[in-house]
Amino acid sequence: MARDEKRRITDVGTLKALAHPLRMKLYRLLFVAEAATASHLAEQVDEAVSLVSYHLRKLAEHGLVEEAEPRSADGRERWWQPSSEGVSIRDEDFQDAPEKVAAHLAASRMFLEQRTEMYLRYLDERAHWGPGWSEAAHDSETLLRLTAEELAELKKDLHDLLTRYDEQGRAREAAGDTEGREHVALHVYGFPFRV
Repeated sequence: MARDEKRRITDVGTLKALAHPLRMKLYRLLFVAEAATASHLAEQVDEAVSLVSYHLRKLAEHGLVEEAEPRSADGRERWWQPSSEGVSIRDEDFQDAPEKVAAHLAASRMFLEQRTEMYLRYLDERAHWGPGWSEAAHDSETLLRLTAEELAELKKDLHDLLTRYDEQGRAREAAGDTEGREHVALHVYGFPFRV
């Protein structure tokens, strides 16, 4: 699947479309699967196929997902895929009006809640992953003294490192190295605070 680069979301309508809790889950699942039908996704989120189809169409209206090439012979199935390699939402794009600030804040909180939910689910299931995954998984907190410019540089370095690992993992998987390969979520937050 040839997708565009990350899509930068700059309008409130698209942000609100993505910031719906079920839509964000569907988007994340599609991103992981690369392509799926509403039926496949409905099973994973335990919702009616008609509801999932409705939300996929809403995401498509904002260009976040698109129809994909069918992956089965059943011509009645409608396949979906993300329309880009992810999304980028920047604070600077939502600061020029109170409604934009509020929408960005609500979306950011919802994204954090879903990420926290993912990690809590992992903690609950950690014993079932086995010692290799338990040792490899991590959480940490590092308290640094940086300027805004240094934090921006750190963000870029982390992004470059993650991109390298993602490309390397995808290439190895495409070459047939699938043994022990799992989806991995890495959540990193870098923000100022005062004591």
